[in-house]
Amino acid sequence: VAPALRLPEVNNSTMAKLILALSLLASANAFAPNAALPSAPVSHHASSVALGMAADENVSKRKRALKTLAKTAGVLSTVAFATAGLPPAALAAKKAKEVIEVVETVDNTQKLLAAGAAVIAGAGAFKLLASGGGGDTAQDFLEAEPYWDQSTVPVNVYKNKAPFTAKVVSTKRIVGPKATGETCHIVMDHKGDFPYWEGQSWGVIPPGAREKDGKPHAVRLYSIASSRYGDDMTGNTGSLCVRRATYWDPELKADDPAKKGICSNFLCDTAPGAEVNLTGPAGKVMLMPEENPKTDYIMVATGTGIAPFRGFVRRLFFESTPAAKAYKGQAWLFLGVANSDALLYDDEFQEAKSKFPDNFRIDYALSREQENKKGGKMYIQDKVEEYSDEIFEKLNGGAHIYFCGLKGMMPGIQDMLAEVCKAKGLDYDVFIKGLKKSKQWHVEVY
Repeated sequence: VAPALRLPEVNNSTMAKLILALSLLASANAFAPNAALPSAPVSHHASSVALGMAADENVSKRKRALKTLAKTAGVLSTVAFATAGLPPAALAAKKAKEVIEVVETVDNTQKLLAAGAAVIAGAGAFKLLASGGGGDTAQDFLEAEPYWDQSTVPVNVYKNKAPFTAKVVSTKRIVGPKATGETCHIVMDHKGDFPYWEGQSWGVIPPGAREKDGKPHAVRLYSIASSRYGDDMTGNTGSLCVRRATYWDPELKADDPAKKGICSNFLCDTAPGAEVNLTGPAGKVMLMPEENPKTDYIMVATGTGIAPFRGFVRRLFFESTPAAKAYKGQAWLFLGVANSDALLYDDEFQEAKSKFPDNFRIDYALSREQENKKGGKMYIQDKVEEYSDEIFEKLNGGAHIYFCGLKGMMPGIQDMLAEVCKAKGLDYDVFIKGLKKSKQWHVEVY
């Protein structure tokens, strides 16, 4: 049996060129009967269409294809295949180059790409099946080597003067009718050209100009609400969780449109196909330290501050990532919102809890529905305080604690932690300083 040719992990743009190269290879009789390759994803837009390709064309096409295939696979040396019989050895595939030469199309290649599909070739037998949004495909093609190494985290790849233009896939309201305000989940297509890691942010440049001076609007930062693989797990999309900012005028007894949030309203009003200018990705403070798979994560969020933690949860409990396969710790999420209708991504969190009861835990603080131990409204600091002994034990054991949300959440959190430290005979300032020194303390508020 012939050894299988292992394909490199590539994005859609590179994969399309790889398909061209393989099409040329097939047409140049590069593979003999019965030689086959494993399936690999092409695009989440693709349908499963098979295209037979005859083998008996000129050698020049084959040489061009080999050259492009070698570049695509990142192989520096010349790649050689037997002109007859089975390939002598598997191609040693490395990470794909970001930019490769474009190969001229040959017969049926345009049909292949138009169908967005799969190739079957080599005396009738080269097969590439499209993936329809993750499926059973492992999410391991956007990982560092090793996966926990943070030395290659992308930062500020796209800047204000040269932003990246993404296209909106969908915009959906994700809160109930009794929620205080409107929150939307916005999925954007970046075609695999805007890599980011969980815990990072995108800068959004709203269209138009400022009224006061005619200059472009300033960038607004939003924590990314998806894992690096996106909601469809193809690596081509990213998501934002945005609350529409409005201002209630007590005299008008209505929202004042002149004082509404420019960027949040732009995003919540977008329709599929709308273009959004993005900068970043920004920040490293909220990254997960994954080297020790037994690390506990304590995540404290208010409102849309849930965004980075949704990315964490999807990476650890929904995707077939190296991090998920290795994880043996506990991820504990605290979310504070006004009421049950304002809960965000609850269906996903409940699913993670049911599937991984020992590794995922969630507690909600519903200020208008619950009472704290003193009989007042249940705010996020009150809910965290209920478990202070356990949380301090985890922190002393090396757990990392994260805070994300409105900056107004932190004074209450800090006051509560100071009281707990006092009750335990600890110096609060020394305790927090120790957490920061060991990089266990992560804060991103706005």
